[in-house]
Amino acid sequence: MSHSMYVATVPPITRSLTNLRAILEKAAAFAEARKIEPSVLINARLYPDMYPLARQVQIATDVAKGAVSRLAGLEPPKYDDNEVTFPDLLARIDKTLALLASFAPAQLEGTEDKTVLVPMRDKTATFQGLSYLLDFVLPNVYFHVATAYAILRHNGVEIGKRDFLGDIY
Repeated sequence: MSHSMYVATVPPITRSLTNLRAILEKAAAFAEARKIEPSVLINARLYPDMYPLARQVQIATDVAKGAVSRLAGLEPPKYDDNEVTFPDLLARIDKTLALLASFAPAQLEGTEDKTVLVPMRDKTATFQGLSYLLDFVLPNVYFHVATAYAILRHNGVEIGKRDFLGDIY
């Protein structure tokens, strides 16, 4: 049985970003209820050398939009990385979810062996489509969504495993 690259890409990333969106909404409500300046949470980090919450969201969405675009042979759209409020972060996720929804399954089919070039800071990484998805894209999306979750949980936002996983059981 062969697996669909679309099914392995778009639905799990959509679910993760949708769950991240819900977590950020809870964080915004938490800050408002407790009279905490939202920027405190948006700029919070787990450790001084780690990225803050806003950057975690930016990277998760960058990897997501890069994945579908590159697999489809398109240039990923550029985002400004200027989000400083919860509404800004939610809008970025919404824009990424809309992009994901705009791709048809046929655009990603047959991309398992496609050569994918990913610009990094000091080099360009080369992947084959399936390896790009399984070894780079999904781990990165999950890592940055999980780190955003952990930052908020560490700061007292009342979220749990079901918020991270979403409505699957």
